[in-house]
Parts: sequence; structure tokens; C-alpha cells
Amino acid sequence: MIRQTSMALCMSLCLIAPQTAKAADQFVTFQPQAETWQLQQPTIGYAAREHSCVQLAAANLQNDFQQVTGQKPALNEAAPTILIGTVGVNKQIDAWVKQGLLPNLKGKTEKYIIKTIGNQLVIAGSDKRGTVYGIYELSRQIGVSPWYYWADVPVEKHADLYIQKGEFTDGEPAVRYRGLFLNDEAPCLTSWVKNTFGTDYGDHNFYAKVFELILRLKGNYLWPAMWGWAFYADDPENLKTADAMGIMMGTSHHEPMARNHQEYARDRKGWGAWNYSTNKDNLDRFFREGIERMKGTDDIVTIGMRGDGDEAMGNSTDTKLLENIIDNQRRIIKEVTKRPAKETPQIWALYKEVQDYYDAGLRVPDDVTVLLCDDNWGNVRRLPTAEEQKRKGGWGLYYHVDYVGAPRNTKWINVTPTQNMWEQLQLAYNGGIQKLWILNVGDLKPMEYPIQLFMDMAWNPQKYNADNLLCHTRAFCAESFGEDQACEAASILNLVSKYNGRITSEMLDAKTYTTDEFARVVAEYQALEARALRQFITLKPEYQDAYRQIILFPVQAMGNIYEMYYAQAMNLKLAEQGDPEANCWAERCRQAFKRDSVLNLQYNKEIASGKWDGMMTQKHISYTEWHDWFPADVCPELKEVVHVTDISAWRLSIPTAARTPVRPSGR
Repeated sequence: MIRQTSMALCMSLCLIAPQTAKAADQFVTFQPQAETWQLQQPTIGYAAREHSCVQLAAANLQNDFQQVTGQKPALNEAAPTILIGTVGVNKQIDAWVKQGLLPNLKGKTEKYIIKTIGNQLVIAGSDKRGTVYGIYELSRQIGVSPWYYWADVPVEKHADLYIQKGEFTDGEPAVRYRGLFLNDEAPCLTSWVKNTFGTDYGDHNFYAKVFELILRLKGNYLWPAMWGWAFYADDPENLKTADAMGIMMGTSHHEPMARNHQEYARDRKGWGAWNYSTNKDNLDRFFREGIERMKGTDDIVTIGMRGDGDEAMGNSTDTKLLENIIDNQRRIIKEVTKRPAKETPQIWALYKEVQDYYDAGLRVPDDVTVLLCDDNWGNVRRLPTAEEQKRKGGWGLYYHVDYVGAPRNTKWINVTPTQNMWEQLQLAYNGGIQKLWILNVGDLKPMEYPIQLFMDMAWNPQKYNADNLLCHTRAFCAESFGEDQACEAASILNLVSKYNGRITSEMLDAKTYTTDEFARVVAEYQALEARALRQFITLKPEYQDAYRQIILFPVQAMGNIYEMYYAQAMNLKLAEQGDPEANCWAERCRQAFKRDSVLNLQYNKEIASGKWDGMMTQKHISYTEWHDWFPADVCPELKEVVHVTDISAWRLSIPTAARTPVRPSGR
């Protein structure tokens, strides 16, 4: 039955042409075919005037070739096999455009063309990021996944590479700014960074890994982690690295004017109150320093203001005050950049109560992008009206797959059903939210698949529909675990995303379901774990680390949490009836609680030889309110049932509150 279900899914996915994870049509093959030529001992060339992000991507391409073929291409600017160039920068690219050998890319946004011209493979970009995306598309097609580092997806090995003659592209992005927000970074990301990079903050070595992932996913934007870190202040090389790699930086919804909240929080006494009514001069100075630091970059400035530490500014909606704040911020931008404020991209985030200001009539200048938000649970709160969609600055979306706040945090594991994210992003795009999309990913791991889906939809939200959505899941699994494993892996990944989305681990307890309902849900997880383990042992060894991270751990970890609370529910129910079988369920609960710590320890210490040490340390059991400030996970409360003949020893070992003695039957 399991095999039939998986095969049925595979057949439904293959009703259309076989999907690949590549963005452009396939132009790299590993066997000679009609109209192909062999890419033998390739060399790479680009103009010295290319932006550093292009040169860095080209260096990564050299390393990618070495990983795939065992040989590292040399640089040869004069007559390379692979010629890389940006319109307006590379003279040969411009000449081919003039001759009609390449389409005119001038005026296009982040578009690349990959084409065979003569005996050369040409990667031409409309701008620096377009060129970078073309480079990484070639990397992906020769066998290097964007997730080679962040999920340990193995690099495919190929002795021979062949190039299909023709012209290839995937057009321009549908959403102009596409990025990630690292958030809620303690304790997992902070611990892992300390163990991996040796720093108490995210330095440029760490962020370079994040930037590379974003670029390989064809993103261009990042809000850096900000709970305890300060991107700009912790390491002066952070901003330089972002600019050098072609990443546009921003700051979160409550961090205005290119300043990290920690830059204020570390010196509250020096800066004074976070209150614009009483401390305007100091806060204007704080804002001005942020703009002075980021001027000359492509960065996007967050304007507006919330209260200290992501809180509301006050109990009332003081639109006049916020209007004054925004006016002064734009004046500072103009004075520092010596250009009209409208020439510096800006966003105003309508997060939580800030939307009340908009609803009360506050408006920002037409060039500012207004950032709408989901409800923190993956449902878009508002769409712009037809009239509002005419704004020049457009509309953005702030979306969560990680959340800290009431009623409970959602930090430990992915609980986003694939279909729900697709539906809401479709709704957002079709409703006019098309300028900027930013995804709150928490620690980045273990949100690999939602990140992939979000970025792919930001580039082309019309590619997938209700009928072929799982083709995306299958393509991701084919790239991550091998083509022969893709159908079954996609089925399991889709189901675990669905099951985990029913309720978060932080919200789950023994009262969530009736015991009969618990039994059915636990059985579903057990069946899914059996499938995942069956597939795991059939994988090639090099794919097992990636599989454990993306599929097996989420199935086992969340399934075990359900098992634990089911056992607690049965224990409490039977103890209330005086049934000694309650003790068996108590032991099952304790064993599940212990297994939870073992699974997390294995993630930290075993997967990829301990590479992710610290990444799975998030508390997720024992929540009583929204925050996770309790010291450690605690086993759920249980009750023991004992025979009266065992009463003396039992009284010494069991806390009073948990005692439920019963008489032996028949006496």
C-alpha cells in the first residue's frame, strides 16, 4: 500500500514534462546528445572591471567544477571556454548584443542569458546580480546544489560535461527584492556559530555563507540576526562583505535607519530613552549615524518606529508623532546621501499594531514600499486595494516560518504545510504584493524546504499551481537525495509538513486531542517514520546526512512528541480510573521524553560528523506561556497507580501529588 501510494504520487507528478530543480531549461548533460559539445578542460574568463560579486561567484564556479570533475578551471581572460560578462561592463558582451548574437539585456533586472556562441559558453547578465545568477545556474546544472553547505547535499561527480547548443534563461524576477530574516537566533544559531566560527556574534565569515546561499537561491536581500547580535557593530567587515558579494542589507520591522537594536540596547544610558517625544535629538543622531554608515551601498532603509525591543510605542495610535518621525528620517536620508530621499529605497513595515496607524490614515511618501505582514502563523492579514496598488513604491510581504510571541513561540521545527505557504504567497502576489518579500526563517535550519519554496515563488510565483505544486517538492528531493529517491521522499516531506502543521510542538499537550484522536495521529506518524527509515537505508551513503536533516529528523522528532503527550494523556486517564496500566503509559511517556533529547543530541553530534553542533538546542516541551525562558525541557506530569500491598515502598518513592493507590482486584 505504501509503495502504491508513493508510485501514484510519482505518476501524478510526471504527467507533465519531468521537472528539475534548475531554473532555466536543462543545458548541461552528462552524456553526448544531438546538438551538444563537450566542455573539456574548461577555462573561465571575465573582465577585470566586473563587480566583486561577479568575480567571487566565478571563483566559486571554479571550485564547483573541481568538486564535480576533479579539475579546477584556470582563469583565461583572453580566450576562455566560459566567458562571463555584464552588459555595459564586458566589451565582448556588448559587441555580441550589437551584432544581434545576444538579446539586448539593457534595462532588464537581474536577468541572465546563457548561450553557446562559437566554441564558447557565454554567461551574460543585465546587471551584476543577473550575471551572478547565471554563474550559479551553471553550477547547479553541473551538480552543485544551493544546499551543498547548509544541508550537506552531496555534489554530483561527473567525468564528462556536455553543453546543449542554444540560448537559455529564466527571465526576470517577479518580486524585485527577495530575502531572508535571521531571527530569534538564541540558543540555536548562536551556539552553532560559537562552535563553528568561534565568535559570540555573526561575523563576516558566517554571513558570507548566508549570502552565498541567498545568491544561489536567486535572492538579493537580508535582514540580519538581531536578538543579541549587531550586524553593523559586531564586525565592521560584515557590511563590506555584503556589499562585495552583491547582497542588499536591511533591518527588521522595528530597527529603523540601518541601525541594529542592540546598538541602542547596549548603551541605553548613553542614548537615552527610546522615546521620540522626549529624546528626539539623541535618536536623530542615532539614525543619522546609521545612514552615514550605509551610504554608497544598495541597502534598503527601514523607516518608522516601534517601541523599545519590538514592542508598541504606546497604548494609543499617535499618528502625528509617527508622521513627524518619518518626515525627520527622510530629511536625514536626504542630508546624508546628498540626494532626494526617494532615490534611497525605503520600507515601512505594518507589523502588528503598526497597521493601526495605516488604518487610522497615516500615509508615507509614494516612493516608500509599504510592507504588509502575515498573522505570524502564515496567513496574510491584508491585501492592498486596487487604488492602493498604484503606489510607485509598491507593496511588500513579511512572512513567518519562525515566530516568537503569543500565544506560543514556533522556533523548534518546520510546521509550515507546503500547500498553505503556496496558497498564501499566490494570494499575496495576485493581490498586488510584488515589490519585496522577506521570510522570517529563525535560525535558518531546519527551514530548508520552506526557504527553497519561498525563494522560487518570489522569482516566478506563476510556475506552480494546485495541480503541479508537488512537482516542486519532487524536484527539490531529486536534487537533494537523487532522482531514483525523489518520489518517495517528496511524498514523505509533503506529509510531514502537513502533519507538523496541525499544531506546533510548543502548543501541543495531553489535552489537544481525545485519546482516540491521539491514537490515530500517533499511528500516522509511526507509519510515516517506518517509510522514512525504509527509504533511509536504501539511500547512497553520501545522501544520508541531508536526508536526516530535511526528512528523517522532522518525522521522528515531531512524531515522538506526539507519542509522549499521547502516553501522558493515557496515563492520566487510566490513573483517574485506578487502572494499574497507567504505569505502563507513564513509562512510555518518560521514554519518549528521553528519546527527544537523544534525537536532538544526534542532530547536534552525529549528522555530518557533528557539523551542526548546537543547532538543535531549542526548548520545545514545558511551555506555559509564550516565551521560552524556562531553564530546560521538563517531562510532563504523570501519575502512578499502585497496589495497597506495595504501599510502604511506594510512599517513599512517589511524590504525594502523584499518588493514586488502588486495592488489588478480588480482595
